[in-house]
Amino acid sequence: MGRYSRLHRIQQLDPQRDFEQIYRWITHYEFPRDYLHGTSTAFLRDFGVPRISRLLDRTQEFERAGQKRYDDTVLITYEMVREGMDSEHGRAAARHLNRIHGRYRIPNEDFLYVLATTVVGPKRWIDRFGWRRLSAQETESLALVGRRMGEMMGISGVPDTYAAFERLHDDYEREMFAYDPANRRVAAATLRVMASWYPAAVRRPVTRILLAVLDEPLLEALGFRPQPRPLRAAAHRAFRTRAALIRLLPGRPERFPRRPRARTYPFGWTLDDLGPHWAHSRPPTPLPGETPPEGDSVPARPSAPRHPRQESP
Repeated sequence: MGRYSRLHRIQQLDPQRDFEQIYRWITHYEFPRDYLHGTSTAFLRDFGVPRISRLLDRTQEFERAGQKRYDDTVLITYEMVREGMDSEHGRAAARHLNRIHGRYRIPNEDFLYVLATTVVGPKRWIDRFGWRRLSAQETESLALVGRRMGEMMGISGVPDTYAAFERLHDDYEREMFAYDPANRRVAAATLRVMASWYPAAVRRPVTRILLAVLDEPLLEALGFRPQPRPLRAAAHRAFRTRAALIRLLPGRPERFPRRPRARTYPFGWTLDDLGPHWAHSRPPTPLPGETPPEGDSVPARPSAPRHPRQESP
């Protein structure tokens, strides 16, 4: 398959109708690693907001089980979209996510911001370091997946365009970014998780490279100093060189999608594996507009098949 063949197909589609298919092509074929890199930086942006990081710091999930927390976040999103967001499996994944969040008193505006980071973060990373920029159809599809996810989570005021997500994202950060010791603790725990994916001898330089691609307002909110200018320049050159090399390769064949492989679940997972252990004893959470049947609306063990071992992100 030619490097731009799938892009030409995407440009013939209607994002309003085909946004889930376009999203799968982005995440499984065109930009699998870059999408995950963008998602990782989105996690770190959440920690620049003291109200969010204090909650995460109190739970101690990143300190005790940071890799699982990271994997679960990626996999729940994957499960919501895998068979279609309005399929029974997609709805079961959304109910499971809502059950996890239901334990906490989280303001709607914080939900909106975290949702916006999952739309804006991957888009900005791909445009900056990917082998090409996202097309208009791809950008709109990211926003529409984010909108549908927000609707299923019961969030009010969810934007319906990428531009609106981006305004919400930037306005919220200007108002809410501030340093707090909890920000640094949660961010440091997350950076340790990301560095642990590499051999021990290079974990320190890997952490510095991760910090080198973050912007100064975020670094200030997290309590980290900017990396030296030569290191920042070298990191940017390395990512751009990688992008140039990928541009020379053929496109990923349809029969070889790159799906997430979670280090926490080397032999696969089910929905019931995802999230804190206490979530499975909580009552099921119906989706907005959904009438719960008598008894459990979500079975104790969702019927999602256990996934085989997948490629590493």
